[in-house]
Amino acid sequence: MSDNTNLSKAFRHRVLEYPPDSKEDKPIDGYQVPTSDGPLGLPALVFGCAVFSGQYNSEDHILSQEGIRAVRLGLRYGIRAFDTSRYYGPSEYVLGNILSTLKDEFPRSSYQITTKCGRFGLDDFDYSPARIRQCVLESLERLQTTYLDAVYLHDVEFIAPQVMPKTDGNHVTALGADAAAYGLAQGDEAKVHGEGDQKILDAIAELRKLKQEGIVRNIGITGYPLPTLLRLAILVNGTLPYEPVDVILSYSHLTLQNSTFNAFAPYFYERAKVKQLLAASPLSMGLLTPKPPSWHPAPDLLRSAVIDALKIAPDLPNLALGYAARQTGTKTPLVGGFSNVREVHNCVKVWREVHETKNSDERIQQEKDVIGLFEEAKYLDWSWNSP
Repeated sequence: MSDNTNLSKAFRHRVLEYPPDSKEDKPIDGYQVPTSDGPLGLPALVFGCAVFSGQYNSEDHILSQEGIRAVRLGLRYGIRAFDTSRYYGPSEYVLGNILSTLKDEFPRSSYQITTKCGRFGLDDFDYSPARIRQCVLESLERLQTTYLDAVYLHDVEFIAPQVMPKTDGNHVTALGADAAAYGLAQGDEAKVHGEGDQKILDAIAELRKLKQEGIVRNIGITGYPLPTLLRLAILVNGTLPYEPVDVILSYSHLTLQNSTFNAFAPYFYERAKVKQLLAASPLSMGLLTPKPPSWHPAPDLLRSAVIDALKIAPDLPNLALGYAARQTGTKTPLVGGFSNVREVHNCVKVWREVHETKNSDERIQQEKDVIGLFEEAKYLDWSWNSP
């Protein structure tokens, strides 16, 4: 794994060379990814920039021209929104330098940038209003922009108290019989469950100020446990000044292994009045690949189920991406990372196949077979513990 600190220093004032422009750097058939149906005008596919950190790629790769070529091709395909974070080490610096280099072809007005604040390291969180403001202003500098299209509080479950009867497993009962145990009962909308909830409300208030100042255009929260995200979104809407968050990003919950995002989505819109949902990590942080990262929280039995899935679907990443693309459609933007132009081309190819119904019967049957394996292993719609 790369040293993110050294990479950040390397990119702080780095001038990038404009990359070669070959046939591989052009969209196939001039295809354009559609714009989503939501009020934020996001593309149906969003470029996830965690790939510009040592968590997913080597230092040599990040310092190469692979990143700028991938971003340029994504923009040419219509993938004109980027999701990054202060927590992703050098990612903001890398993305800022890339977009600055491409500004003649793609001016700032032609794409959206979203980032996250409040998390700075594995166990380093600071949601104090002063630090939230400082983090946003530093992100502006790193990304070489005067405004941000959206800013999230990063991984809110690490700050909020755990209001849930269990920390892992299937949490869909939070929407019904177990609502009270998850803090989701009718009448509890404005209930602050502890100091962490208040810290989140105070941080949201600071983001609202930045929004009023025109520095931030939309505000939101991100995290892993869907019941926690829903409870906090309802809390924000139920607390003075009674304004909902604009946007929420959830990850690894719209995949072949876990699609509980679909059950929770209507509640985010109807109870919490959230304007836009995004689903990230269709490959579940690399779990649904031949080589899941060593740091992935999946237990051994779930990893074994993935190995079995690869036997019936050797191109499991392709299948998983197509499944998520079909589920999200143009209502929910799908956030995925692209390390090189090949991955950009492949993602768009899968998107087209799914939405132009090519090979749909065979693909859907494979999806059902893989889902059946996860169900047999008792890990279908199972969420790991976070934190």
